[in-house]
Amino acid sequence: MRILLIEDDTVLGAAVRDQIAADGHSVDWVMRLDAAGDALAAAAYDLILLDLMLPDGRGIPFLKTLRGRGDVTPVIILTALDQVSDRIGGLNAGADDYLVKPFDLAELSARIGSVARRYTGNPNPIITHGPLQIDLAARSIVGNGKSIVLTAREWVLFEAFLQRPGQLLSKAQLEERLYSFDTEIDSNAIEVHVSRLRKKLGAHVIETERGLGYRLGRP
Repeated sequence: MRILLIEDDTVLGAAVRDQIAADGHSVDWVMRLDAAGDALAAAAYDLILLDLMLPDGRGIPFLKTLRGRGDVTPVIILTALDQVSDRIGGLNAGADDYLVKPFDLAELSARIGSVARRYTGNPNPIITHGPLQIDLAARSIVGNGKSIVLTAREWVLFEAFLQRPGQLLSKAQLEERLYSFDTEIDSNAIEVHVSRLRKKLGAHVIETERGLGYRLGRP
């Protein structure tokens, strides 16, 4: 997934960024709401991690503005505000989850996965695709009784197809999944990763629509 992290605490922000990256996600980290608005205007995100107290404003009005204009991007609030009224206010403003600081980074990873699965219509972390048994939470795949190991970027790419079965994904959409703003993109990166996925998972696991993009193959 491509995740936007809005957090002004440099120590916590770096820890969260590193955790997200270790989980195989692409992350853009900003420390102000105005920078967050610019990022959302420039790219499509799968999830937003939102602190509630930023140098240039509060997160709740920012979230209400997002929802008011029809933006349904999942949002997990990360905040030190731990009163029940704060939680209710965040959830009523349109947040999908609310995590109080300090929190365990492993719990954050689990909550990110849970919210992502809800939005893709598959709350069950275990899915089957043809001969493949896929555990989305553990990020593991078994095919014909054998474990299949994917690299972090291969997994992110495969997950993009699993989240949108049957939907055509353009090269640009897939590139956004893999890379942050400051990462140089090789022109043939998507083709290379798709080729490797086919070798590991099966020749027909990903279909090509020439000149248009790729989609998950039929089981």
